[in-house]
Amino acid sequence: MAGKTDEAVKYYTLEEIAKHKTSKSTWVILHHKVYDLTKFLEEHPGGEEVLREQAGGDATENFEDVGHSTDAREMSKSYIIGELHPDDRSKIPKPSDTLITTVESNSSWWTSWVIPAISALTVALMYRFYMAED
Repeated sequence: MAGKTDEAVKYYTLEEIAKHKTSKSTWVILHHKVYDLTKFLEEHPGGEEVLREQAGGDATENFEDVGHSTDAREMSKSYIIGELHPDDRSKIPKPSDTLITTVESNSSWWTSWVIPAISALTVALMYRFYMAED
């Protein structure tokens, strides 16, 4: 919507967007913006099915999970037709704060160093023992 700052933003409700999940009309939500991807279906490098699965709903998390290029992000701007109505934004589940999950480590240093060191030493001794028999 670059260059359209003078025009009023068109808002769509979740109900309106949900009606557009066919190959004749494919809309998705990305970061609260509504995209009409109908003309892009056949051009999408990942295939039409990927977009059709997300049609009529929020595709933000899946879009980010794929790791789209800067060019893809720039190209997507040409398909923006409006924004999700502010009243409906709270109805979309927020993606997790971090996409990378980590296990909280309460273990001591020995589980990180001693156990692997003992395992490596055991393997080395077994190798030497079996090779010495030849």
